[in-house]
Amino acid sequence: MCRFTLYLGPPVRLSTLLLEPSHSLIRQSVNSHERTEPLNGDGFGVGWYVPEFVQEPAVFRSITPAWNNRNLHNLSRVVASPCILAHVRAATQSSGVNEANCHPFRFRKYLCMHNGDVGNFPVVRRRMLEGICDEAFSNVYGSTDSEHFFAIIIDELLKHKEAGALELAAALDHAIHRVVSIVNAHGGGEPCYLNVAVSDGVNAVISRYTNDAAHLPETLYYFCDHLYESCEKDRLGDAAVVVSSERLTESQTWQPVPPNNLIVLSRDKAPVLIPCGELCQRRAA
Repeated sequence: MCRFTLYLGPPVRLSTLLLEPSHSLIRQSVNSHERTEPLNGDGFGVGWYVPEFVQEPAVFRSITPAWNNRNLHNLSRVVASPCILAHVRAATQSSGVNEANCHPFRFRKYLCMHNGDVGNFPVVRRRMLEGICDEAFSNVYGSTDSEHFFAIIIDELLKHKEAGALELAAALDHAIHRVVSIVNAHGGGEPCYLNVAVSDGVNAVISRYTNDAAHLPETLYYFCDHLYESCEKDRLGDAAVVVSSERLTESQTWQPVPPNNLIVLSRDKAPVLIPCGELCQRRAA
């Protein structure tokens, strides 16, 4: 399993999330506290938005471990953004360690990253791509279950002319339902672990989900406060939210995302929690 962090709020430097916290994402890449295996060294990626220049985000990915990539450290100190997605990878299901398999994945203005597993992915891989539109199919460049899952999210998003926060959440919720249904029908009902983050730079939605009755989903927390009390320039701004696989700091204001919930973020608004499956039920009604 992997680790990831998402930020939405006033612009902050990448290092505010990746380098400087006591349990920053780069520290999680070498010493995760909430995984049995503490290393996440099969590459990394960071995506960020610069809306004053262009809607589509920039992405920097590499197969090197995040903890010793000098370019990542140098960029993080000088690049700032109002929306940041960062991921450190622990490859699963024998998927290759190559740049195409590093998160976050991009489609137009959207970024996506995943921590978890699609159950019995080698068996259901072809089934996941059946029924999706050509544009979503053509965006799959690698071999991960995560990017195949993103293709289904894209397929859902392209059904809407405009996609705000609720449409983004509905696309993720329906993608979860579609994938679980495929695994139940063709993959022997193996459990899925789907902590997935999707953003368009203004809104974001993150799931904490599993259909494994015997285990909780992977850990996920959110934070709406200042990361640092002592240094004004490194404080998160008002209405800023961080969602992370593990707490970045020792602050007691980190809150766990409840199991099988979506957390929906919109710029300058408080986070909203929606149970997984609720938006699917609304469409069916």
